Amino acid sequence: MDKIIITVVGKDTKGIIARVSGYLYQEGINILDISQTILDDMFNMMLIADMQDCTKEFGVIADDLRVLGEEIGLRILAQKEEIFTKMHRI
Repeated sequence: MDKIIITVVGKDTKGIIARVSGYLYQEGINILDISQTILDDMFNMMLIADMQDCTKEFGVIADDLRVLGEEIGLRILAQKEEIFTKMHRI
């Protein structure tokens, strides 16, 4: 498995999950786990996905998601699981 961690943060609007999951589906990326919360109109989502069947390089996916976030007024960050894990190890 080639896991990635995607975080989405910003003002809540309709269709955020649909836009992000639609992009991932289009690229052959499978969502393994997803969690989202809304606090005081602020949207926060974290998802774990598998890029095993994706034909694009991780850097292209990360850039595409960043641009998608800018288009809908959010910050979207994609990280490889091993880097995410090492960054958050205490």
